[in-house]
Amino acid sequence: MVLKKSLIIIYVINMSKIRLKLSVLFASMLTLISPKLNTKFLYWRRFGRKLDLNHPVTSNEKVLWLKFNTYYENPLIAQCADKYLVRKYVEDCGCGEILNELYGVYDNVDDIDFDTLPNSFVLKCNYGAKMNIICPDKAKLNYDEAKHEMQRWLRSKQHLRMSEIHYAKIPKRIVCEKYLDEGEKLVPEDYKIYCCNGKPTYVMVCLGRYEGYPKFYYFDVEGNIQRNMTRDGLIAPADFKFVIPKGWKEMLHYAEVLSRPFPFVRTDFYLVDGNVIFGELTFTPAGGLDNGKLPYTDRLLGDLIKLPGK
Repeated sequence: MVLKKSLIIIYVINMSKIRLKLSVLFASMLTLISPKLNTKFLYWRRFGRKLDLNHPVTSNEKVLWLKFNTYYENPLIAQCADKYLVRKYVEDCGCGEILNELYGVYDNVDDIDFDTLPNSFVLKCNYGAKMNIICPDKAKLNYDEAKHEMQRWLRSKQHLRMSEIHYAKIPKRIVCEKYLDEGEKLVPEDYKIYCCNGKPTYVMVCLGRYEGYPKFYYFDVEGNIQRNMTRDGLIAPADFKFVIPKGWKEMLHYAEVLSRPFPFVRTDFYLVDGNVIFGELTFTPAGGLDNGKLPYTDRLLGDLIKLPGK
């Protein structure tokens, strides 16, 4: 009986993986035919309604409008979406002091000489999302597995899944940066600042990630919790407290400087001992298809984004 249940579980897991792969393959093929058609199809699947790009209202809809009308063939967007080339943009904005220390940039995985790297570091692909290897102790890193994973990154065509064509302009590389040590935390807390038309509006923070119970909250620029913007905020205890970290105001200043040219961008930062460290710029969070966002929040942020002419 136990064996039968185990086999059923394995079957269900494998079928889920197969369905996911087929879904990704279908979306990628549809993008090659028509990125807009694929986006409309994915929107319908996520939200159960037709995407109206002629009258966008929510933040998801306006991000998708920008994707096709403003960001699609924009070389600055491609540069700033590139996790390596964005460093030059940050420097050109006079903010080079917030860049994390760079150890190396590699076009080929075999060019990485692990012996010359410090004991701790972070490897990431300059293209796409969720392509990171966080190494707090080099002695525990399996080099062969790491290389295999990075080779998979360099072969990836992740942009096809959600028709994020601005990523297609990025020459794929591996970037090695300094490991940001925060004691027992694998990485420090990150602060995702939603900037609309060059102004920071709300800061999204994930708390409790390293204790095993991540909760997401939005705060205004003064550090006040916006309870009705997330499900976790709605059920937060009455005595919920958020201590504004050192460097908060400086971080918001940098967010404003870096976001000035864009109708919408999410600027991501770390705060380490009060020092602001630049993370990345994200123009299409969740591909503009974030169905985990509360409808109220989606509309609130949408009202703040003023779209330019086509």
